Amino acid sequence: MLKDNYIMAFFTFAGINLVLATCAGALCAYIAPAAAGSGIPEVKAYLNGIDAHSILAPSTLFVKILGSILGVAAGFVVGKEGPMVHTGACIANLLGQGGSKKYHLTWKWLRFFKNDRDRRDLITCGAAAGVAAAFRAPVGGVLFALEEVASWWRSALLWRTFFTTAVVAVVLRSLIEFCRSGNCGLFGEGGLIMFDINSTIPDYNMVDLLAVTLIGVVGGIFGSLYNYLVDKVLRTYSRVNEKGPNYRVILVIIISLLTSCCAFGIPWFTTCVPCPIGLDADQCSTVDRSGNYKRFHCPPNHYNDLASLILNTNDDAIRSLYSSVNENEFRTSTLLVFFLAMFTLGVITYGIAIPSGLFIPVILAGASYGRLVGTLLTSVSNLDVGLFALLGAASFLGGTMRMTVSLCIILLELTNNLLMLPLMMLVLLISKSVADNFNKGVYDQIVRMKGLPFLEPHAEPYMRQLVAGDVVSGPLISFSGVEKVSNIIHSLRLTSHNGFPVVDEPPFIEAPELCGVVLRSHLITLLKGKIFTKDKRLTGNETLRRFTATDFAKAGLGKGPKLEDLDILPTEMDMYVDLHPITNTSPYTVVETMSLAKAAVAFRELGLRHLCVVPKTPGRPPIVGILTRHDFMSEHILGLYPGIDEHK
Repeated sequence: MLKDNYIMAFFTFAGINLVLATCAGALCAYIAPAAAGSGIPEVKAYLNGIDAHSILAPSTLFVKILGSILGVAAGFVVGKEGPMVHTGACIANLLGQGGSKKYHLTWKWLRFFKNDRDRRDLITCGAAAGVAAAFRAPVGGVLFALEEVASWWRSALLWRTFFTTAVVAVVLRSLIEFCRSGNCGLFGEGGLIMFDINSTIPDYNMVDLLAVTLIGVVGGIFGSLYNYLVDKVLRTYSRVNEKGPNYRVILVIIISLLTSCCAFGIPWFTTCVPCPIGLDADQCSTVDRSGNYKRFHCPPNHYNDLASLILNTNDDAIRSLYSSVNENEFRTSTLLVFFLAMFTLGVITYGIAIPSGLFIPVILAGASYGRLVGTLLTSVSNLDVGLFALLGAASFLGGTMRMTVSLCIILLELTNNLLMLPLMMLVLLISKSVADNFNKGVYDQIVRMKGLPFLEPHAEPYMRQLVAGDVVSGPLISFSGVEKVSNIIHSLRLTSHNGFPVVDEPPFIEAPELCGVVLRSHLITLLKGKIFTKDKRLTGNETLRRFTATDFAKAGLGKGPKLEDLDILPTEMDMYVDLHPITNTSPYTVVETMSLAKAAVAFRELGLRHLCVVPKTPGRPPIVGILTRHDFMSEHILGLYPGIDEHK
């Protein structure tokens, strides 16, 4: 650039970006496809009870960390905040399952966490730690976990997440102090407060309140439009990604070249601006280093304001937009072009095979149109343009992600400006209220697009027209308290059910009655022990002596017992096995005439996987069926009753 060899400069710039992007894309496409995207929708789905394949595997963790570094360095309009939430959840899952046998990382003391509730709590703490580390906002991390990702919350979890984020803050502070000497590159820049605008004291009048209201409305409209376009782009990319990993890498290469062309080409369409009076030559214009006032193709003592935003690091670009030192640093045309560029590139980049967060593109776009409004209202407003940029970022975040409390605290911790709290609350509430009239939040849309059976906190209106017995589907497969081995093997091969009802029958009891529910994994573990008898009799004491509780603990990813591992002899197929020792004898049950809406709320609030439906009248079989989360999905219910009015 200094030698005016602009073509070679572009090819160097685009080539470096292409190499980094290809490496990130290849890692995601060939090693861990689950690492693509932000990961927040997948963590949210997991904490709702959906254990999708490999979303928290060690390979996903490795690719998420390395791919996020490469993706951000490649110049994509993506953030590292979403991937850090996923990274924290992956680390928590690795600890929660006692490590990884595959990678020879195991800790015996971690076996105490081998149950669903403790593992779920650990992953919630991991997600909170990811937000705290990404934004350096420990309280914001706790509130993010509470408001956005966790489906079940209890008081004990509150102090655990708070303790986790406090540790994150202490470790971050220690590392930043260590790096202040300059040995760690740019890591130590800015301290714990990333975008400090505390020196500005907000003083607002009625015109400012009207402007803030306008920003909230515009942010809600833009946010809902952003979500709509992201949904359409994701559906288009999914058709390409289904063709194989090679096509995923090609898509990454195309988006990388397009991003490089925009980043290098757009600044040529704007004119140079003289450096502000009073700045040294080292401060304006910057050459060979990160910072504001990029010289680009301008003569000495001039800078290109559009290049100063586009060809800067994400953090420095946000810091420039929030800055109030020079209110005329960016022209209105520059802010408009930058907003359109960030909006468009943010939409088309999310969904390719790289780890990518949504926070940074949304903050950049929102801050640019917020500063644009502030620039236009300079003559009548008491607020400076930097505070308008902060409010614009808040409105766009509220319009896309539909969070209020956690976003408010995260932004206040980011900027260290508590005096902005009333305006921040107002703009977030307005933007969320406006956007909710058009579509759902971006993470909810992605969960739905991926076809994950997510349980909402409320029942749908049409569920009040049905009862629990109306949606019980399929022939019921149940076992006797003492069952023949061949029947169990046949049922396990025939179905993929995870739970089976156990019914006690004569001669062990006078009339058939529901004993409980037995899990598929427990059945396979019991069959491997081969505690069989030639006749029907109870062998509970022998089973309890042979097995321990850890034999039936939840296994880690891919380490659970498999039906193919069983070695049952033909002579053993006609023998019997006692299921009483491994049966959950206190399952949750509902009567078949209970409202489906009440059953759905109970299923979600209790965090169930199976809900037994029992008959209302005597003289019938003791169980009508078992409800799982799929039975509460609208696709299943409306498929059974296509004539029902889903809005009634």
